[in-house]
Amino acid sequence: MNPILLDTHAVIWAAENALKPELIRRVEAAAARSELLISPISAWEIGMLIRRERLSLSFAPEEYVRVLFSQRGVILAALTPTIALAAALLPRKPIADPADRILIATAMAYGAHLMTGDRRIQDYAKTTELRCIAC
Repeated sequence: MNPILLDTHAVIWAAENALKPELIRRVEAAAARSELLISPISAWEIGMLIRRERLSLSFAPEEYVRVLFSQRGVILAALTPTIALAAALLPRKPIADPADRILIATAMAYGAHLMTGDRRIQDYAKTTELRCIAC
């Protein structure tokens, strides 16, 4: 097993075919194995991006999120109490952003690689057991 958890920007970039071809292949391969994870925190972050006018859509946000989460091979990564607690207790000097902390804890709980363009998360992974795929 080699699951991949997409951070929110990776979810958006994958939906818009804005990832590098090699990353698209990795996302598609994970989806084919039903090992492509998306966290419900990404739905919240998408809403916040829309609210802050950093993301505009040509259709309703609810439809956008529904389509993202219902793609073939996408697994909803549960936000469990254990993951929520782990996000609060991350080792070393964790990132301050609560959504990023939840994504990190989720990836670690699932033994997944976190596909992210966030350099802070990538740097954090160098000091912990978090595995990242830079995008």
